[in-house]
Amino acid sequence: MILVIGATAHFGRQTVEVLAGAGRKVRALSRTPERAGLPEGVEVVPGDLTRPETLGAALDGVTELFLVLPYGLDVQPLLEEVRRSGVRQIVFLSSGAVVDGADPQPDVIAAYHARVEREITATGVDRTFLRLFFPAINSLSWAMQLPGGDVLRGPHAAAAASLVHERDVAEAAAAVLGSPEHFGLVHHLTGPQSLTQTEQVEALGRALGRELSFEEVPAPVVREQLGRFMDADFVAALLDLMAATAGRPAPVNDTVELLTGHPARTYGQWLTDNLAAFR
Repeated sequence: MILVIGATAHFGRQTVEVLAGAGRKVRALSRTPERAGLPEGVEVVPGDLTRPETLGAALDGVTELFLVLPYGLDVQPLLEEVRRSGVRQIVFLSSGAVVDGADPQPDVIAAYHARVEREITATGVDRTFLRLFFPAINSLSWAMQLPGGDVLRGPHAAAAASLVHERDVAEAAAAVLGSPEHFGLVHHLTGPQSLTQTEQVEALGRALGRELSFEEVPAPVVREQLGRFMDADFVAALLDLMAATAGRPAPVNDTVELLTGHPARTYGQWLTDNLAAFR
Protein backbone atom coordinates (compact mmCIF):
# COMPACT_ATOMS: atom_id res chain seq x y z
CA MET A 1 0.00 0.00 0.00
CA ILE A 2 1.25 3.48 -0.98
CA LEU A 3 0.19 6.48 1.08
CA VAL A 4 0.23 9.87 -0.65
CA ILE A 5 0.46 12.89 1.66
CA GLY A 6 -0.43 16.14 -0.07
CA ALA A 7 -2.82 14.12 -2.21
CA THR A 8 -5.18 16.95 -3.14
CA ALA A 9 -2.48 19.42 -4.21
CA HIS A 10 -1.11 19.49 -7.78
CA PHE A 11 1.71 16.97 -7.49
CA GLY A 12 0.02 14.66 -5.01
CA ARG A 13 -3.24 14.50 -7.00
CA GLN A 14 -1.41 13.70 -10.23
CA THR A 15 0.61 11.00 -8.48
CA VAL A 16 -2.53 9.41 -7.05
CA GLU A 17 -4.04 9.39 -10.54
CA VAL A 18 -0.95 7.76 -12.08
CA LEU A 19 -0.73 5.11 -9.36
CA ALA A 20 -4.43 4.33 -9.51
CA GLY A 21 -4.33 4.16 -13.30
CA ALA A 22 -1.55 1.58 -13.06
CA GLY A 23 -3.66 -0.53 -10.71
CA ARG A 24 -1.47 0.02 -7.67
CA LYS A 25 -2.93 0.12 -4.18
CA VAL A 26 -2.95 3.76 -3.14
CA ARG A 27 -4.31 5.58 -0.13
CA ALA A 28 -4.66 9.36 0.08
CA LEU A 29 -4.54 11.47 3.22
CA SER A 30 -6.97 14.38 3.36
CA ARG A 31 -8.29 16.69 6.05
CA THR A 32 -11.61 16.68 4.17
CA PRO A 33 -12.01 13.27 2.48
CA GLU A 34 -15.54 14.11 1.36
CA ARG A 35 -14.15 16.88 -0.87
CA ALA A 36 -11.01 15.11 -2.14
CA GLY A 37 -12.41 14.30 -5.59
CA LEU A 38 -9.88 11.54 -6.26
CA PRO A 39 -10.32 8.61 -8.70
CA GLU A 40 -12.66 5.75 -7.91
CA GLY A 41 -10.90 2.95 -6.08
CA VAL A 42 -8.52 5.25 -4.20
CA GLU A 43 -8.86 4.88 -0.44
CA VAL A 44 -9.19 8.39 1.00
CA VAL A 45 -8.60 8.59 4.74
CA PRO A 46 -8.92 11.50 7.17
CA GLY A 47 -5.78 12.92 8.71
CA ASP A 48 -3.98 16.14 9.55
CA LEU A 49 -0.19 16.52 9.66
CA THR A 50 -0.53 19.03 12.49
CA ARG A 51 -2.42 16.45 14.59
CA PRO A 52 -0.20 13.35 14.85
CA GLU A 53 -2.89 11.40 16.68
CA THR A 54 -4.80 11.25 13.35
CA LEU A 55 -1.94 9.65 11.41
CA GLY A 56 -1.55 6.19 12.91
CA ALA A 57 -4.60 4.69 11.19
CA ALA A 58 -3.62 6.25 7.85
CA LEU A 59 -0.21 4.55 8.03
CA ASP A 60 -1.59 1.11 8.91
CA GLY A 61 -0.36 -1.39 6.32
CA VAL A 62 1.52 1.26 4.32
CA THR A 63 4.80 0.14 2.75
CA GLU A 64 5.69 3.26 0.73
CA LEU A 65 5.03 6.93 1.41
CA PHE A 66 5.02 9.80 -1.10
CA LEU A 67 5.44 13.07 0.72
CA VAL A 68 4.50 16.51 -0.65
CA LEU A 69 4.76 19.22 2.00
CA PRO A 70 3.77 22.87 2.16
CA TYR A 71 6.79 25.07 2.87
CA GLY A 72 7.58 25.37 6.56
CA LEU A 73 5.49 22.49 7.89
CA ASP A 74 7.03 20.59 10.83
CA VAL A 75 7.38 17.00 9.60
CA GLN A 76 8.66 15.50 12.86
CA PRO A 77 5.23 14.39 14.18
CA LEU A 78 4.64 12.45 10.97
CA LEU A 79 8.09 10.89 11.01
CA GLU A 80 7.61 9.72 14.58
CA GLU A 81 4.52 7.84 13.41
CA VAL A 82 6.40 6.53 10.36
CA ARG A 83 9.12 5.05 12.59
CA ARG A 84 6.49 2.99 14.38
CA SER A 85 4.50 1.99 11.33
CA GLY A 86 6.67 -0.33 9.24
CA VAL A 87 6.94 1.96 6.21
CA ARG A 88 9.81 0.72 4.02
CA GLN A 89 10.39 3.74 1.76
CA ILE A 90 9.77 7.50 1.87
CA VAL A 91 9.80 9.40 -1.42
CA PHE A 92 10.00 13.14 -0.72
CA LEU A 93 9.37 15.88 -3.28
CA SER A 94 12.20 18.23 -2.34
CA SER A 95 13.69 21.40 -3.81
CA GLY A 96 16.40 21.83 -6.41
CA ALA A 97 17.62 24.76 -4.31
CA VAL A 98 19.23 22.31 -1.84
CA VAL A 99 23.04 22.34 -2.04
CA ASP A 100 24.55 19.08 -0.83
CA GLY A 101 27.05 19.62 1.96
CA ALA A 102 26.28 23.31 2.40
CA ASP A 103 25.99 24.55 5.97
CA PRO A 104 24.26 26.91 6.08
CA GLN A 105 22.14 26.41 2.99
CA PRO A 106 21.96 29.40 0.62
CA ASP A 107 18.39 30.45 1.47
CA VAL A 108 15.35 29.54 3.55
CA ILE A 109 13.78 27.40 0.80
CA ALA A 110 16.91 25.27 0.54
CA ALA A 111 17.33 25.20 4.32
CA TYR A 112 13.80 23.92 4.93
CA HIS A 113 14.00 21.14 2.36
CA ALA A 114 17.52 20.15 3.41
CA ARG A 115 16.31 19.86 7.01
CA VAL A 116 13.40 17.65 6.00
CA GLU A 117 15.78 15.49 3.97
CA ARG A 118 18.02 15.10 7.04
CA GLU A 119 15.05 14.29 9.27
CA ILE A 120 13.82 11.66 6.83
CA THR A 121 17.29 10.13 6.61
CA ALA A 122 17.51 10.02 10.42
CA THR A 123 14.45 7.75 10.58
CA GLY A 124 16.49 4.91 9.14
CA VAL A 125 13.74 4.25 6.56
CA ASP A 126 14.94 3.85 2.98
CA ARG A 127 14.36 7.09 1.12
CA THR A 128 14.40 8.62 -2.34
CA PHE A 129 14.47 12.37 -2.93
CA LEU A 130 13.04 14.02 -6.04
CA ARG A 131 14.39 17.57 -6.31
CA LEU A 132 12.50 20.07 -8.39
CA PHE A 133 13.29 23.70 -9.14
CA PHE A 134 10.60 25.62 -11.05
CA PRO A 135 7.46 23.62 -11.86
CA ALA A 136 5.36 24.69 -14.83
CA ILE A 137 2.38 25.27 -12.52
CA ASN A 138 4.11 28.47 -11.35
CA SER A 139 2.84 29.97 -14.60
CA LEU A 140 -0.73 29.82 -13.28
CA SER A 141 0.03 33.05 -11.42
CA TRP A 142 -0.21 34.87 -14.76
CA ALA A 143 -3.85 33.88 -15.23
CA MET A 144 -5.06 36.64 -12.92
CA GLN A 145 -3.28 39.29 -15.03
CA LEU A 146 -4.72 38.24 -18.38
CA PRO A 147 -8.08 40.03 -18.03
CA GLY A 148 -6.14 43.29 -17.66
CA GLY A 149 -4.57 43.18 -21.11
CA ASP A 150 -1.77 41.63 -23.16
CA VAL A 151 1.15 42.80 -21.01
CA LEU A 152 2.11 40.49 -18.15
CA ARG A 153 4.34 41.92 -15.46
CA GLY A 154 6.84 40.41 -13.07
CA PRO A 155 10.47 40.43 -11.94
CA HIS A 156 13.53 39.23 -13.85
CA ALA A 157 12.44 38.94 -17.49
CA ALA A 158 15.65 37.06 -18.33
CA ALA A 159 15.28 34.52 -15.53
CA ALA A 160 15.44 31.05 -17.09
CA ALA A 161 13.86 27.79 -16.00
CA SER A 162 13.54 24.25 -17.37
CA LEU A 163 9.90 23.99 -16.40
CA VAL A 164 8.61 20.57 -15.37
CA HIS A 165 5.13 19.24 -16.13
CA GLU A 166 3.45 17.96 -12.96
CA ARG A 167 2.49 14.76 -14.78
CA ASP A 168 6.16 14.00 -15.31
CA VAL A 169 6.79 14.51 -11.61
CA ALA A 170 3.93 12.14 -10.82
CA GLU A 171 5.18 9.48 -13.21
CA ALA A 172 8.72 9.81 -11.83
CA ALA A 173 7.37 9.37 -8.31
CA ALA A 174 5.39 6.30 -9.36
CA ALA A 175 8.52 4.85 -10.96
CA VAL A 176 10.64 5.10 -7.81
CA LEU A 177 7.97 4.12 -5.27
CA GLY A 178 8.59 0.54 -4.21
CA SER A 179 11.75 0.24 -6.36
CA PRO A 180 14.77 -0.76 -4.25
CA GLU A 181 17.18 0.36 -6.98
CA HIS A 182 16.23 3.94 -6.13
CA PHE A 183 16.66 3.64 -2.37
CA GLY A 184 19.11 6.27 -1.10
CA LEU A 185 19.20 8.19 -4.39
CA VAL A 186 18.56 11.85 -5.21
CA HIS A 187 16.98 12.57 -8.60
CA HIS A 188 16.96 16.09 -10.05
CA LEU A 189 13.96 16.60 -12.32
CA THR A 190 14.02 19.14 -15.17
CA GLY A 191 11.96 19.88 -18.22
CA PRO A 192 13.39 19.41 -21.73
CA GLN A 193 14.20 23.06 -22.48
CA SER A 194 15.37 26.27 -20.83
CA LEU A 195 13.00 29.20 -21.28
CA THR A 196 13.22 32.76 -19.99
CA GLN A 197 10.16 34.38 -18.49
CA THR A 198 9.82 36.45 -21.66
CA GLU A 199 9.83 33.27 -23.75
CA GLN A 200 7.28 31.63 -21.46
CA VAL A 201 4.88 34.55 -21.85
CA GLU A 202 5.33 34.51 -25.63
CA ALA A 203 4.56 30.76 -25.65
CA LEU A 204 1.45 31.39 -23.56
CA GLY A 205 0.37 34.04 -26.05
CA ARG A 206 0.74 31.62 -28.97
CA ALA A 207 -1.30 29.02 -27.12
CA LEU A 208 -4.07 31.55 -26.43
CA GLY A 209 -3.93 33.21 -29.84
CA ARG A 210 -2.92 36.51 -28.24
CA GLU A 211 0.19 38.64 -28.71
CA LEU A 212 1.36 38.72 -25.12
CA SER A 213 4.50 40.46 -23.90
CA PHE A 214 6.41 40.56 -20.64
CA GLU A 215 7.20 43.79 -18.80
CA GLU A 216 9.82 43.64 -16.07
CA VAL A 217 8.94 45.06 -12.66
CA PRO A 218 11.86 45.88 -10.32
CA ALA A 219 12.41 43.04 -7.86
CA PRO A 220 12.25 45.30 -4.76
CA VAL A 221 8.75 46.39 -5.78
CA VAL A 222 7.62 42.78 -6.20
CA ARG A 223 9.28 41.81 -2.93
CA GLU A 224 7.37 44.51 -1.07
CA GLN A 225 4.05 43.59 -2.70
CA LEU A 226 4.33 39.83 -2.14
CA GLY A 227 5.68 40.32 1.37
CA ARG A 228 2.31 41.74 2.42
CA PHE A 229 0.68 38.30 2.27
CA MET A 230 3.56 35.79 2.01
CA ASP A 231 6.51 34.96 4.24
CA ALA A 232 9.05 37.71 3.53
CA ASP A 233 12.08 35.42 3.74
CA PHE A 234 10.45 32.94 1.35
CA VAL A 235 9.70 35.73 -1.15
CA ALA A 236 13.27 37.02 -0.91
CA ALA A 237 14.67 33.53 -1.51
CA LEU A 238 12.40 32.93 -4.49
CA LEU A 239 13.33 36.24 -6.14
CA ASP A 240 17.02 35.65 -5.47
CA LEU A 241 16.77 32.21 -7.09
CA MET A 242 15.21 33.81 -10.14
CA ALA A 243 17.86 36.53 -10.26
CA ALA A 244 20.62 33.91 -10.17
CA THR A 245 19.27 32.34 -13.38
CA ALA A 246 19.02 35.56 -15.37
CA GLY A 247 21.18 35.56 -18.47
CA ARG A 248 22.16 31.89 -18.34
CA PRO A 249 20.33 28.76 -19.49
CA ALA A 250 18.72 26.60 -16.83
CA PRO A 251 20.11 23.07 -16.43
CA VAL A 252 18.41 20.38 -18.50
CA ASN A 253 18.83 16.64 -17.93
CA ASP A 254 17.23 13.37 -19.03
CA THR A 255 16.20 12.15 -15.57
CA VAL A 256 12.49 12.21 -16.38
CA GLU A 257 13.08 10.06 -19.45
CA LEU A 258 15.31 7.62 -17.56
CA LEU A 259 12.66 7.20 -14.84
CA THR A 260 9.50 7.20 -16.94
CA GLY A 261 10.61 5.80 -20.30
CA HIS A 262 9.54 8.88 -22.27
CA PRO A 263 11.01 12.36 -22.85
CA ALA A 264 9.95 15.09 -20.47
CA ARG A 265 6.85 16.95 -21.64
CA THR A 266 7.49 20.37 -23.15
CA TYR A 267 6.20 23.66 -21.79
CA GLY A 268 4.03 23.88 -24.87
CA GLN A 269 2.42 20.59 -23.90
CA TRP A 270 1.84 21.88 -20.38
CA LEU A 271 0.13 24.98 -21.78
CA THR A 272 -2.12 22.82 -23.96
CA ASP A 273 -3.03 20.66 -20.96
CA ASN A 274 -3.78 23.67 -18.76
CA LEU A 275 -5.17 26.19 -21.23
CA ALA A 276 -8.59 26.28 -19.57
CA ALA A 277 -6.99 27.87 -16.49
CA PHE A 278 -5.93 30.86 -18.58
CA ARG A 279 -9.26 31.38 -20.34
